[in-house]
Order: sequence, then structure tokens, then C-alpha cells
Amino acid sequence: MAVSEGHCTGFFTMLYLDVADNLKQRIQTGLYLPGDRVPSLRELSLQLKMSIATIQQAYRCLEIDGILESRPQSGYYVKVQAASSTATPVTHKAAPAPALVNTGELAMRILRATRIPGMVQLGAAVPDVSFLPTLPLQRSARQRHKQGAAHAWHHYEFPPGHTLLRRQIARRCDAAGFNPTPDNVLITNGCQEALVLSLRAIARPGDVIAVESPTFYGILQAIESLHMKALEIPAHAHTGISIEALAMALEQWPVKACVITPNFNNPLGACMNDDAKRAVVQLLAQHDVPLIEDDIYGELAHFGARPSAAKAFDRKGNVVYCSSFSKTISPGLRVGWVTGGKYHEKIEYLKYLANFATATPNQQLLAEFLAHQAYDRYLRQIRGTYAKQVARMRLAITQAFPIGTKITQPSGGFVLWVEMPRDCDALKLFSAAAEQNIAIAPGPLFSVKKKYRHHIRLNAAIPWEPVVEGAITQLGILAKKML
Repeated sequence: MAVSEGHCTGFFTMLYLDVADNLKQRIQTGLYLPGDRVPSLRELSLQLKMSIATIQQAYRCLEIDGILESRPQSGYYVKVQAASSTATPVTHKAAPAPALVNTGELAMRILRATRIPGMVQLGAAVPDVSFLPTLPLQRSARQRHKQGAAHAWHHYEFPPGHTLLRRQIARRCDAAGFNPTPDNVLITNGCQEALVLSLRAIARPGDVIAVESPTFYGILQAIESLHMKALEIPAHAHTGISIEALAMALEQWPVKACVITPNFNNPLGACMNDDAKRAVVQLLAQHDVPLIEDDIYGELAHFGARPSAAKAFDRKGNVVYCSSFSKTISPGLRVGWVTGGKYHEKIEYLKYLANFATATPNQQLLAEFLAHQAYDRYLRQIRGTYAKQVARMRLAITQAFPIGTKITQPSGGFVLWVEMPRDCDALKLFSAAAEQNIAIAPGPLFSVKKKYRHHIRLNAAIPWEPVVEGAITQLGILAKKML
């Protein structure tokens, strides 16, 4: 946004304009990213050999224009929404009827690409190891070894799971707005197993499950594996699932359960506000339809407090809450959990039938890790890192992709949803990119009806190196060739 003299009437001179425009250009070219602290008044005053009053008035002008924000006792920072004026992707209308899911083959192609050496991994929503708390986790592993934890390898932690880990998880739920007891926390093999067990406890083959559209393809695969039907409810990149469309669907179809990700939905990155979460919980309770909440990204807000879970507004045990540490600590440990409300006992029994237990050493390692302050220190650091990663990738997409491309601007998580011009076919782009050793996730993967043919999802949790920047440039070239 240009700095206009009219915005700063009364304390603007050409000198202020020069300072403000220079800093604005640095922000637009990516030298300073959203969330970055810009030089202090004194630093820039010394650098430019100008008075502090001159620098301060330039900063005030940029603050008025929504480019900078002042944080008490800290200084001036680039605002998150200052990165780009790129439009938000459009939401599709709801599907006319529930449908059986058939996304497995395409999903497996995405997963196979993650194992190809030299592939630039922009497809799977998995953080690069450099973004995970590897060293603190190793220290916890050494501590467990000193305590003689080898015996943990030789026995089951039968459901509900390791007591100390469940206690730590229950404590962490306080920040999300609800207070389960450790006995109401069940350890699972990642969030995916938590979702599958929850669906199995609530619904049967042929039942209708309402989902956001677009939604995470893992949810669609879970529904597919259980021979259930998915009913797509449109979601917006800023506000999440459409409550009005959900209400209409509940009147029209025999919905057995609803699965949503209220905090930083994958792929949209949408975060519902508390009023919307409360409204969804109440609406579903009125229809006696359980809500299965996937909150796997809830602790990855870029700035500010961790958002509340929808579970925080549950008064009838109607919300089944699922999450894991796969996006924040280690995807390889495969440790998730579920607190199942009035369905909890059945979910726990199904867990036992499925595989007896989640790996004991992994549970004990995480219990040790969570017992100290290392995890919270890591979260404080990585949230800002992901904000910069997302902003950096948005800027690169804006510069490389065809005119008319629209990009989400999430306030948490690390994925971007990109809507290209209609002539750009996401499946063809997926194949062409794979030939260039670039993995992406095509839009049809996130829809029962194979919608979003000109959309892709990109993973920003990857070190920003020349090969990654080159991959974004190459994707833009391939997309432009389709026009």
C-alpha cells in the first residue's frame, strides 16, 4: 500500500515520505517479513543521520497505513497482512448430495513422492526436520536412558496409555479452554488413528459424515476406509466452515457426524472465532450430531494466544477432540490422543481391539519432554518462524505465478492454498512438477467431488534455500504455460 500524504496530514514532509517509502520498499521485496522487527528509532536515526523525531513520524505514517505495528516495550514490527494484497481464494458451493470417497490413489502418489531423493517437498504437510525440536528431544531421550528406561521396550502401555503423558496432555488442554482429567485422555497412534477410532465409535458403513470443503485428505481417506459417505460443506479461508450451509445440510440429510478443523484448517488455514465455534457446537448439539474436532495445528498460531478449541464450548459431551504432536514435536513418534466425551469408553475399547497400544518408549519420551519448559520455549520460537516462512512463500508465489492467482493468508500453521487462473489444471501441474523434482498437492485431493481443479496446496515448513525459491519460480513457469 502506498504511503499517501493525505494519511499523515499535519506532520508529514517530503523527508518523512522518503524514509517511509524506503522502508516500505524493503518490506515489499522481502527484506523484512511479516512479524519481523524493523530497526529501532535510534538505530535508523544513526544509520540515516536523521533526527529520531523524523524517523518516528515516518514509522507512524507506515503504522497508519497498516504496514507497521507498534508493540509496547518492544518496538515496531511488520504487520502480517502487509505482505501482499493478493485476493483470497473463492469458496465453492456445497455438494448436492453425500458421496462415497475415492481419493486413495492420488493421496498415495503424494506420499510416494516424499520418499524420492532430491525431490523438493512442497506437497506433504510435514515440517522439515530442521523446524522440529530435535536437540531438546534428544536431551529428554538421554535422560530417559539414564533413568533406566530400557524396560519400557518390553511391555504394553494398554489403553488409555502412559499415565504421566496423559497428565501432561490434560494440563496443556487448559490453554485450549477445556479441562479433561487424565482418565479422559486416550493415547493413539497419531491424530489419524484418533479420527478413525472416533468415526468407528459414532457411525457405520453408509452413514453420512459432514466435512469442510476443502478438507484435509486424511479425513476423506478415513471416511473412505470405513465405507462411509462424505457431505461437503463450504468453508471460507478466513472464517472456516459455513454455519448456514451446515444448518441446511442438517435439515436435508441424515448426518451422523461432522468432522472439522476449527483452528488453522488444512488446507485453507482458516481459524474460526469463538462465537463461530460456539455456534457450531450448539447447532450440532441441537441436532444430536457429534462433532469430531481435529486440532492438530491449534498450538501453531503465528502471533498471540493459542486459540480456543471447539471442545471448550461443549456442555453435553458431544465433541470428540483429536490431536497429536506430529506437527509440533515429531511426526515419526506417531503419538496422538483423543478425549471422546460421551463416546470415550467406546473409542478406548476400539483402540484396544485395533492394536493393543501405542509404542511405550515413545509415550515415555514425550512425557519426559513435556514435563519441562523446552516445549513451550520451542513453540514461542517456531510460531514466528512459520509466520515468516508463510510470508516468504506468499511473496515468491505472488512474483512467480500468473496474474489472477489468489493465495490464502493463514494466521497459523504452515500450509498455503493457492487458486490459479481456471486454465491451470492442478493435476497436470502435479505431473509436470514431478518431472522437475517438485512435489505439490493438487486441489482435487481435498474434495470428495474432485473439485478445486485449479488449486494447489503448498507446504512452507521447509528451509528457504535457492532450490526452494527456484521450485516456486518453476511452478509459476509451468502454470503460465497452461494459459
